[in-house]
Amino acid sequence: MANRKRIVKELSDVTRSPPPGTRVQLLDESDVHIWEVLMDGPPESVYVGGHFKIKVTLPTDYPFKPPLLSFTTKIYHPNVSNDDKGSMCLGMLRSDEWKPANRISAAIEMARNLLIAPNADDAVEVSIADQFKNDRAEFEKIAKDWTKRYAGKA
Repeated sequence: MANRKRIVKELSDVTRSPPPGTRVQLLDESDVHIWEVLMDGPPESVYVGGHFKIKVTLPTDYPFKPPLLSFTTKIYHPNVSNDDKGSMCLGMLRSDEWKPANRISAAIEMARNLLIAPNADDAVEVSIADQFKNDRAEFEKIAKDWTKRYAGKA
């Protein structure tokens, strides 16, 4: 199974040298297709002080199909769905943009960068994107409140 070998190698690499402010582990030791990313809110973002969990699900035909990243921690963000799925809108994770040469660590870094600089023009949550564009102070107030409420220290 070539893809299992690739997944194990990527997991090993990202566990040894994770993107800044992240830790990566398997959600279940017996399944290399489901990872958990623990991401600290970047210091230069409204999510600072928060600790977020992101589930990475790898399809059986990875790397030919993109991984699915979803926030399991509730977050107020234009690029993350505000439902129990926590689906993330990230360009490189779209089937038409994903390339087999892409690596999961790059997707994790892009997710972290979206916390620093949300992309309101490619939003999942249009009302949050509108608020981000037109009433930044209110967006930041709510995002900070949700971070404290849902992603605070345990």
